[in-house]
Amino acid sequence: MARFVVVVIDSFGVGAMKDVAQIRPQDAGANTCGHILSQQPQLRLPTLEKLGLMNALGYTPGVMKPSVSAVWGVAELQHEGGDTFMGHQEILGSRPQAPLRMPFSEVIGPVEQALKAAGWQVERRGDGLAFLWVNQAVAIGDNLEADLGQVYNITANLSVIDFDEVVKIGRIVREQVQVGRVIAFGGMLKDSQQILDAVETKAERFIGINAPRSGAYENGFQVVHMGYGVDAQVQVPQKLHEVGVPTVLVGKVADIVSNPHGRSWQNLVDSQRIMDITRDEFNAEQTVFICTNIQETDLAGHAEDVARYAERLQVVDSNLTRLLSDMGPDDYLVVMADHGNDPTIGHSHHTREVVPVLVYRQGLEPAQLGVRATLSDVGATVCEFFGAAAPQNGTSFLSALRLTGDGL
Repeated sequence: MARFVVVVIDSFGVGAMKDVAQIRPQDAGANTCGHILSQQPQLRLPTLEKLGLMNALGYTPGVMKPSVSAVWGVAELQHEGGDTFMGHQEILGSRPQAPLRMPFSEVIGPVEQALKAAGWQVERRGDGLAFLWVNQAVAIGDNLEADLGQVYNITANLSVIDFDEVVKIGRIVREQVQVGRVIAFGGMLKDSQQILDAVETKAERFIGINAPRSGAYENGFQVVHMGYGVDAQVQVPQKLHEVGVPTVLVGKVADIVSNPHGRSWQNLVDSQRIMDITRDEFNAEQTVFICTNIQETDLAGHAEDVARYAERLQVVDSNLTRLLSDMGPDDYLVVMADHGNDPTIGHSHHTREVVPVLVYRQGLEPAQLGVRATLSDVGATVCEFFGAAAPQNGTSFLSALRLTGDGL
């Protein structure tokens, strides 16, 4: 049959959504792609340029130009805020629901008691606002990188505590709270003090660990995302399983999206390894759907590091070149993002931005896909391509993709 690959460059938005002035004024003027290119005007990303990145951006702040051969559009975020977890659920066909916002301070009591009842050593740390410190190696508090109040983090030193035990802690927390996501993760740290040294507060209501600063991503990283209220039965992996199409998730998407019948490459951060796996999986199958997430761009955004972001984009672009060379005449590639994370905006959170939707297949006529109302349009297109039932959400744009000579 054919292969369909979706590569999500995490946080690579192309301009603030129109609603930010009313609902997220801190994101006014955000443009992750545009501002990176403005600060790195000589940056060349030839494959993304060919696919239509500058078309989607709408202006040319550097040396790259619009492509006359591109099939491109942009997609708005239907989920509130700008969140990787909900962004990927949306891409794969879920209709986003309004999230619950609640600082960890409002649930710290029940969580603390449940952990103590399960036999964990628990103490409160912090002046005024408090987080939980468990077994001298695990911190529980607000996620400071996503939209505040929607996610709780469990940050662990895996040199001291086994990750299976961290997951057990996470499941206890998950049972006590109703926010959209609880993330249990950690890395092999030299000293648990690294976690305590990364404690930060935000807006006088939120306290947690600055995850990149803690060093948790650097060595032996492992993670489990525990969602709330997501129905995997309405998503692309399930719909494709029902028609016998193999599904492969690579990178962070494998950590956060259910794929029980397919292959999931989890706990991966390094962009080169992720792209190598994507290419290997692509070449191993004649028929397959692959969704890949590149997380290091997002981490660079959180670190407000333009140079690192640009360098990771170059890694992705060179690997997209290799992937395109492997593609047969029936194969599809979509390159997109899930939100923004403008490293120049003045804060270290995700930014609410429209995202590029760049489509490639050999022989496609140039086309504009317009402004898609939801990221789910990509998932709906994937399902139509493979002859599967539509996911819960989204409108397919497959009919807008025409090969040269179609209809003649």
